[in-house]
Amino acid sequence: METGFTSPGPLIVQIGGFAVRWYSLLILAGIIAGTLLSQRLAPERKVAPEVLSDLVVWLVVGAIPMARLYYVLFEWQRFAGEPWWKVFAIWEGGIAIHGAILGGLLAGWLFCRRNGYSLLTMMDLAAPGLILGQVIGRWGNFFNSEAYGAPTNLPWKLLIPETNRPPGMAAFAYYHPTFLYESLWNLGVLALLLFVFFRFKNLRPGSIACLYALAYSAGRFWIEGLRLDSLMVGPLRTAQLVSLAGIVLGAVGLWWLNRRSARQESP
Repeated sequence: METGFTSPGPLIVQIGGFAVRWYSLLILAGIIAGTLLSQRLAPERKVAPEVLSDLVVWLVVGAIPMARLYYVLFEWQRFAGEPWWKVFAIWEGGIAIHGAILGGLLAGWLFCRRNGYSLLTMMDLAAPGLILGQVIGRWGNFFNSEAYGAPTNLPWKLLIPETNRPPGMAAFAYYHPTFLYESLWNLGVLALLLFVFFRFKNLRPGSIACLYALAYSAGRFWIEGLRLDSLMVGPLRTAQLVSLAGIVLGAVGLWWLNRRSARQESP
């Protein structure tokens, strides 16, 4: 008898028309854990923890709608034949982290502009909390039986219910648990960010955010190549294109910040 990961299903409890879903609970848990971590880091950069509480409200308001809009736009053919309210049913899954990051950046910029804070400093404080939220939130894909890779017989293979398998692949029961790969990669990125944050306290503001963009995007580019349910732009995987942009921006940002710092320190 074959063994592997098996999702218990998306529901925690359902009473009549009311349901509590793992996906929603894990997203909420990720937001709370990420907020607490960023608040813990704030005094290290001479920022009051309460400022991060206010910032997170702005980030959530900007990130979640943009994450859903991003997903729906690239999956429009899927939603075109569904009831209109399905566009807003994020509790059923279907949000994109790249859309969330774009929405969060816009909201964060508005928050800093309105309140007179340094955007780069706030990005450095938010980045570790963001990646921690991603570590936790990725497990929502496990309970929804989504975000999986190609068929495999590896010991850690994931059983996907037949109703969730890609067209023409009903005969394949086990797939790569790419949600797990990304969650573990993100855990490593979190460890890297925290090490750099506490070990190199005199880094230029923005360095931690650039390191996040570089490290997370590198892993996402690799893992996205294993997935079967990627959002697509024609024949290209959207997340890989965005990840390439993240790698370039992160690397160029680190180079520019270090070059700027070296110029200021030179005689």
